[in-house]
Amino acid sequence: MTASSQSVEPFDLVIFGGTGDLAVRKLLPALFHRFVDGQIPASSRIVGVAREALDDAGYRAQLREALIGICEAGKLDVFLQQVFYRPLDARKDDGWDDFAAFIGAQPEHIRVFYLSTSPELFVDICNRLGQYKLNQGASRVVLEKPIGRDLASANQINDAVGKVFSESQTFRIDHYLGKETVQNLLVLRFGNALFEPLWNSAHIDHVQITVAETLGVGHRGAYYDRAGALRDMVQNHILQLLCMVAMEPPSSLAPDAVRDEKLKVLHSLKAIDDSNAAQLTVRGQYRAGVAEGASVPGYPDELGNSKSNTETFVALKAEIANWRWAGVPFYLRTGKRLPSRVSEIVVTFKPVPHSIFSADAGQLAQNRLVLRLQPDEGVKLWLTIKHPGPGGLRLRHVPLDMSFAEAFGVQQPDAYERLLLDVVRGNPTLFMRRDEVEAAWRWAGPVLAAWSASGEAPRPYTAGSWGPSAAVALIERDGRTWNEDSE
Repeated sequence: MTASSQSVEPFDLVIFGGTGDLAVRKLLPALFHRFVDGQIPASSRIVGVAREALDDAGYRAQLREALIGICEAGKLDVFLQQVFYRPLDARKDDGWDDFAAFIGAQPEHIRVFYLSTSPELFVDICNRLGQYKLNQGASRVVLEKPIGRDLASANQINDAVGKVFSESQTFRIDHYLGKETVQNLLVLRFGNALFEPLWNSAHIDHVQITVAETLGVGHRGAYYDRAGALRDMVQNHILQLLCMVAMEPPSSLAPDAVRDEKLKVLHSLKAIDDSNAAQLTVRGQYRAGVAEGASVPGYPDELGNSKSNTETFVALKAEIANWRWAGVPFYLRTGKRLPSRVSEIVVTFKPVPHSIFSADAGQLAQNRLVLRLQPDEGVKLWLTIKHPGPGGLRLRHVPLDMSFAEAFGVQQPDAYERLLLDVVRGNPTLFMRRDEVEAAWRWAGPVLAAWSASGEAPRPYTAGSWGPSAAVALIERDGRTWNEDSE
């Protein structure tokens, strides 16, 4: 067993919403892979909780059917012996006595309560856990995003949860921070003499962050129509990625050292409000089109609501008002029903001040550092070189390309694999602190308010396109263009 796959202390991990999409598609497969790697002690228990009237055998059978395509059958059957189920309703008394006795039977275990539910249930669940004293000792609670709809509701949730679980027990998860490429961004910046001296407005022209999905809203329509792309993706995932790119070097990798620097970035973001939102933001909503070779309906048809003003696409231009980043635009975009499923950070450096090459040699392109988060995690550094061969000098723009899977010959762990065991270890480095959530809402709230006050509907865009034409204009009026390299 390698140092990276050392097991953790025995634990009970309870997933509220244990029959839901996130639990079945992400959390349980992540735990299975950690089990196969020998990181989950034999006495540990994984407990699914939901309102469905299932028992242990029924839950295991349901999970086996869902996971058999991605998990080896023999090992899956052994893993499922550590999986249990308890039917509970957060707002009803039935079953809680039995649940508390079941969890309390192993008081020496670390307890992790993962709230994979609607945020409206966070407070009810935490209050129940406090009532049965399950918040005591080595107990932790994991809150999924979004935490609230705005600053006021986020504060209400955090205040109420904070009465049951202390800040050190509370882990606000953003799975993007667990991705291998995000971890590598820290190492690239702070472990190499090459990049950090150039990581400022004197050398960087602009930064792009794209999180694009080919899927529509699917069965998440009811949730998504209340949230929209800015609440669902920008206020949390994308702002966290921006912070990782833009933060100052922390004094160490201690949890609060990293999170202190991220908070400074959020506090330095220039305001976007009703005075400038029309110039700095674009919101869109997909219409019928073609996605992944098939005809797909538009958002209003998929939702069954032709009057919905919920945005499924956002592009915006953000700026950070500090010495390192003054004048460097951060172009952010996210959307559903786009041509490719891709999440990436593109750092474009300024052009050389003077070209010594003749026009017929070709055009000098700006150097770019592309950090791909999905689907194939890796790093590309685009450089200009001479095309090999005799004759005239010809310039080529080519990438130094490192795919993590190819370079290291191993399957990269899913972000949830890292983050779930970080909770068990009590390591909050990759989780959001309360003041980060508040700062993100303080910036995002005025954007939402400006859109509401304008009364303008989201701009339509065809499914399978890169969003409304106004999103292209947003960046091209600055003389730049979105990165859409498929290589």
